[in-house]
Amino acid sequence: MRLPYLLLDVDGVFIPFPAADGSTPATHVRHDVVPEGRSADTPVTVWLNPEHGRLLLDVIRTGLFTPVWCTSWRQDAATLIGPLLGLPDLPYVDLPRPQITSSHPNGYLWKRDHVDAWLEDAPAVWIDDDFTSLDREWATERTAKGATTLLVQPDPHLGLRLEHLTEVTAWASQLPRARAA
Repeated sequence: MRLPYLLLDVDGVFIPFPAADGSTPATHVRHDVVPEGRSADTPVTVWLNPEHGRLLLDVIRTGLFTPVWCTSWRQDAATLIGPLLGLPDLPYVDLPRPQITSSHPNGYLWKRDHVDAWLEDAPAVWIDDDFTSLDREWATERTAKGATTLLVQPDPHLGLRLEHLTEVTAWASQLPRARAA
């Protein structure tokens, strides 16, 4: 069995959404970044927890996963977010830029069809804050067909927590090991 992909969203996972009063977790530090195609005069403010990089590196170093950004930030996750967290250059799923008004235009996460095609039959753990019950059904169906899939859904106002990474590491350690080619 090949290594599972560790699919990583950004918004709501690494960048928490503000609480009703506009606050962000005290663990997060403000950064202004300039995504591709945006003017340096209008940067985007993001709040990142510096511990996330260390925690994620610990998970990556287990050798149990192939980490990949899976976010509407696309390559900006690799060039802007990753370096701020001290992460190595990670590949990303090249998601389209759909013209949608909801993240669930078909009742499930808009990324899902693209991710499904990209994964083919590879096992995966996907960390995203925006899954629906239809996404969970999809993961169950993939697993039943032999493409073991775990969805992990952090609270979008808190983001990624140590217990999420503990869960994905425990999950991956139970899978049959990848064989060297």
